[in-house]
Amino acid sequence: MAIVSPNFCAPYPIELGIVRKVMTLTDGNFAVTDVNGNLLFKVKEPMFSISDKRILLDAYDTPILTLRENKVSLHDRWQVFRGKSTDQSDLVYTLKRSSMIQIMKPKLDIFLAQNKEMKICDFHVKGSWIDRSCVVYAGKSDAIVAQMHKKHTAQSILIGKSNFSVTVYPNVDFAFIVSLIVILDDINREDSEG
Repeated sequence: MAIVSPNFCAPYPIELGIVRKVMTLTDGNFAVTDVNGNLLFKVKEPMFSISDKRILLDAYDTPILTLRENKVSLHDRWQVFRGKSTDQSDLVYTLKRSSMIQIMKPKLDIFLAQNKEMKICDFHVKGSWIDRSCVVYAGKSDAIVAQMHKKHTAQSILIGKSNFSVTVYPNVDFAFIVSLIVILDDINREDSEG
C-alpha cells in the first residue's frame, strides 16, 4: 500500500533501525537505516524556529515529507505533506490523538488525505512509546502493518542515543511508517516535558 510512493514498498518485511541522538545541536538528530546500516532517511528539525515542522529527507537530502504540528489543536493534530510543501493540495495524511486525555499510552488515528470526513481512521497506532512497543494497525482492525521494538545497548546509553527497530510488514510504505515514528517521538517528548 503506497502512501508516499511505491518506491518505499517492498514485497517482504523491512527491518529499520532508528537512532535518535538525545543530545545534539545540529539538525538531523534522527537517522533511519536498513539492516546493513545503510542510511535511508534522516529528519531535519529546525533548531530555533517558531514553526513546528520536521522534514523527512532521503539519504541524498531530497525532501520526502514535511511534518507540521497544529499548535492550536487539543488533539495533537499533525499534517504531513509531500516534499517541502505545506499546501493542502500536497496533503498526504492527518494524524491526531483519539482523545484529549491519554496517559502514557497514546492512541493515534491517521486519516489519509482523501478521507475528508475523518469519521473512520485509515490507520491507528497503539502502545507504549516509553517501552518502544508501539504497533501500527490498518483502519480500526487488528491487522498489523508495522511494529516497534526496543534495542538499547550499553554503548547507546553512554553516547546519548536512543536505538530501536521497526518491522514494516510486506507491501507497506516504510516512508509513511518512519514519518509516524517521528511524530510519535515528538508527542512523547511534549508529554514528558508537560
